[in-house]
Amino acid sequence: MPNRSSSSSVHRDTGDPAPVEREVPSDTPTGQDLEKVIAKQVRALRKASGLSVGDMATKVGISKAMLSKIENSQTSCSLSTLARLAAGLDVPVTSLFRGADTARDAVYVESGHGAVIVGRGTRVGHHYELLGALRGQHKRLEPVLVTLTDASETFPLFQHAGTELLYMLEGVMVYGHGEAEYTLRPGDSLLLDGEGLHGPNDLVRLPIRFLAVTAYPDHHEE
Repeated sequence: MPNRSSSSSVHRDTGDPAPVEREVPSDTPTGQDLEKVIAKQVRALRKASGLSVGDMATKVGISKAMLSKIENSQTSCSLSTLARLAAGLDVPVTSLFRGADTARDAVYVESGHGAVIVGRGTRVGHHYELLGALRGQHKRLEPVLVTLTDASETFPLFQHAGTELLYMLEGVMVYGHGEAEYTLRPGDSLLLDGEGLHGPNDLVRLPIRFLAVTAYPDHHEE
């Protein structure tokens, strides 16, 4: 019976692509600082082209002082100046706005105030608390806090498109996925393919609380 895997089994030198870096420099401008975004992009692109401030100014047809002000976010560029900068750097104008994001949504849910939803396990004592939902493409992610307080002889099985992560918070249970079983204790996690039949097989120690986060594929229809 597959069970608890060691967290020390880290794969190295497998030839897999390097992980995507998520951390950004602390001085990265936000979408509200348009001048800083343009300044950062112009400076980076100019240096990548091997041009000095003077050479770049001459190529674009603006003064060296003006280019210096642009790169230090001390002035706002006109549309014509942006077009000349983009042409001189041989990039689309949109490249100069990279990082100037529009407002991004976030949902805060206070402890105990998530929306109670009805799921397949509700009838046998499973309590589901939705921990927020975003619109658009981000609606693919569904975080739910599951609480089991009553032992039951019958357990619902689940099957769905996408990937699901279970993170155990309290109690002990044996969770099945396909032909395998996993004993989950606080701090344990289980990442599974939702297409495989899965669900609790044995509630070892109640109460049980775990976080279930499901990532549905693109164009998923509920």
